[in-house]
Amino acid sequence: MSARSLGYLVALIGFVVDQAFKLWMLFGFQIDAVMRFEGPVRITPFFDLVLVWNRGISYGLFQQDDDLGRYMLIGLAGIAAIALGIWIWKSHDKLTTLALGLIMGGALGNGLDRILHGAVVDLFHFHVGSFSWYIFNLADVWIVVGAALLVLESLFGGRKAGKLKKAPDSSRKDAANE
Repeated sequence: MSARSLGYLVALIGFVVDQAFKLWMLFGFQIDAVMRFEGPVRITPFFDLVLVWNRGISYGLFQQDDDLGRYMLIGLAGIAAIALGIWIWKSHDKLTTLALGLIMGGALGNGLDRILHGAVVDLFHFHVGSFSWYIFNLADVWIVVGAALLVLESLFGGRKAGKLKKAPDSSRKDAANE
């Protein structure tokens, strides 16, 4: 499988898995009704399933309560997905396209949420004692893992393919000419 195909396949799988899980939580499990009557669904002492409609971006920043803001965030997700798609097309490294595919799948998943629901569907809540991690979804996981892979690849990936070739030893050449 080519690097390009891997990137696009990962984006598609990430998008489908994210959307399938969100649809199941909303319409199969009916997390909104569960939350109204029972509160968060405790999975472990430190992890709950909840329903939060995130009208902003990461960590709930830049909340958008009007249509203009929502459309701007949809447009931003679309531009990001197009840029990532072009980057995947131009890349020949499988780790890079894997990472980009994860980010693209996440961007498309959260973008579609904004189109369909007016907000991103966030479901996972990790907490320990009084410390509460932000609430997120699978698309966010794909984006974070993809970004981490890009950082790791940029730090360590160049060493495997881009090792400096040892310069010829000029002293041997000079010695042979004498």
